[in-house]
Amino acid sequence: MAHSQFDLLRQRRFLPYFIVQALGAFNDNVYRQAIIGLLAYMAVGSAEMGLYANLAPAIFILPYFLFSATAGQIAEKLEKQRLIVITTTMEIIVMSLAAVGFLLQSMPILLVALFGTGLQSTLFGPVKYSILPSVLKPEELTGGNGLVEMGTSLSILVGMIFGGLIFQLAGDHGPQVAAVSVVLMAIAGNTVARRIPKVDAGDPTLKVDWNLLRESWRIWQLTRRQLAVRNAVLGVSWFWFVGTVLTAQLPVYAQANLGGTQNLYIFALALFSVGVGIGSMSCEKLSGRTVEIGLVPLGAFGVSAFLLDLYFARPGQALAQGLSVMEFVRAPGTWRIMLDLTGIGLFTGFFVVPLFALIQSRTPKHELARVISGMNIQNAMFIVAAAGIGLALQRYLGWTIPQVFLALAIANTLVAVWIFSIVPEFFMRFLSWLLVRTLYRLKLHGIEKHVPDEGAALLVCNHVSYMDALILAACIPRPVRFVMYYRIFNIPVLRWIFRTARAIPIAGAREDPEIMQRAFDAVDAALAEGELVCIFPEGALTKDGQIAPFKPGVEKILARALARGQDVPVVPMALRNMWGSMWSRRDSRLGRMRLPRRLRAHIEVVADEPIAAANASAALLEARVRALRGDAA
Repeated sequence: MAHSQFDLLRQRRFLPYFIVQALGAFNDNVYRQAIIGLLAYMAVGSAEMGLYANLAPAIFILPYFLFSATAGQIAEKLEKQRLIVITTTMEIIVMSLAAVGFLLQSMPILLVALFGTGLQSTLFGPVKYSILPSVLKPEELTGGNGLVEMGTSLSILVGMIFGGLIFQLAGDHGPQVAAVSVVLMAIAGNTVARRIPKVDAGDPTLKVDWNLLRESWRIWQLTRRQLAVRNAVLGVSWFWFVGTVLTAQLPVYAQANLGGTQNLYIFALALFSVGVGIGSMSCEKLSGRTVEIGLVPLGAFGVSAFLLDLYFARPGQALAQGLSVMEFVRAPGTWRIMLDLTGIGLFTGFFVVPLFALIQSRTPKHELARVISGMNIQNAMFIVAAAGIGLALQRYLGWTIPQVFLALAIANTLVAVWIFSIVPEFFMRFLSWLLVRTLYRLKLHGIEKHVPDEGAALLVCNHVSYMDALILAACIPRPVRFVMYYRIFNIPVLRWIFRTARAIPIAGAREDPEIMQRAFDAVDAALAEGELVCIFPEGALTKDGQIAPFKPGVEKILARALARGQDVPVVPMALRNMWGSMWSRRDSRLGRMRLPRRLRAHIEVVADEPIAAANASAALLEARVRALRGDAA
């Protein structure tokens, strides 16, 4: 049966949470835009408007620096649904204060309430993302995060539009409409939050450390324990940097470079937001319902390409001014600008959704809320830096906005290359994802159910083609250490991928007993470290499409682990319909040099229930793999 991430929107475990986080993003932006509308309604001078423009972002983001560490601990200690109800109740109180500010037309009260919305967002942030691994299956993480990012980006956009229209449409009743709107939205969020099912706390025994500086440092250090998680957090923070620089320039860019009005700025932001939504929603389909970090390099370089083209599309000032949205759309050459803005958003979705899914899947659940808090501290630093750098480039260096976009494209490329050079797993997964998704059409069965999310396991599979390891790597969310014939390991181009993936080359006892012994030692060490190891017990590619008898090496591996006191589960797996596909031995070497007869072949990967090491003989495993493959050679 076909799966769709939209199925989650019909399930109580996800839908109320999705609505709450979308309403929160919507209400925050209604409030901030309504304040701008109130200032215009009060006909304040440009000096006071400028003061608000500089004060408001700082006031909103200050709580992230001050209280993220405490928020992370609270999100770890409390039952998550209860915490969401508490934070949405807090939103009602804050928005009630904001309503008083609107009615009295008091900027001090509104700015105090703005600080309160920042505090509420700080408390909600850790639970917003740490709840997902508890309510979603591993194969649903990418789709769930895609829905959340889509909902957030569109809620921000619609909230800005709604908040900006309040004083235009309501006129003298604007303060009353703004006051009622923000309070009603807060009440709606709190009402829906009570429909979220209870979700256990990550670490109910945690003792909260109220020392902000000490705990902020500790929590930030938690984000750096695993190299892949550390760089995923860095990637998310860089996403906020790029987004802040880009969106901060859009109001002036729409006027000076596109020749439009405030409506054209909203249109440009809408293109970007819709792109983010589409990109986020596409991640599940592109990843095959796994946490596919191979999409991250694709997203990073795609953002750079469209930013670069945005510079060339309109490097100078607009030729006309005061254009409406429709006049802009009809103007020659503007399709390119619209495509660039949408493309930047699209590839941003490809970039950030797998990073969130990676952080959630590889961080222990009892630490996840604190890791998210540490990420929020870092995000806030990057946002402030982005605002400061963007301002400095234009005010002190005299750069134009298109030149800022060009610099951002170059910087994004350099940062991406740096991250991927530090953690080659990102780029390696991208190459394997690109190869496998180009050459084959995959269908998965039982991977998410039977391959353990954490801890050691031995995967055994039939061996049909030179691409088997890449196919399995593209199907399994966790990193896998593959044991492969050393001649396949040394195939040019693929060798770099296999080495980066820390594959283990092996040779037969007669060929090179030293390589074979090193392989067994490496497998034992990997299992002792709690890693996934995959072996092909036939010992060689099939020459006729049939499964050859399994060799006893698998029993030797399990015996060594049992002798150490480790009962390693063994997961039988099978590749189906691979015989005759690209790089199987059905074609001769000369035949493989031409276009293969089954490019984009339909293939399946099947996993079965794990078998305890004490019961897993070579004969039993062979029988299970044969049954899994069936007649689909």
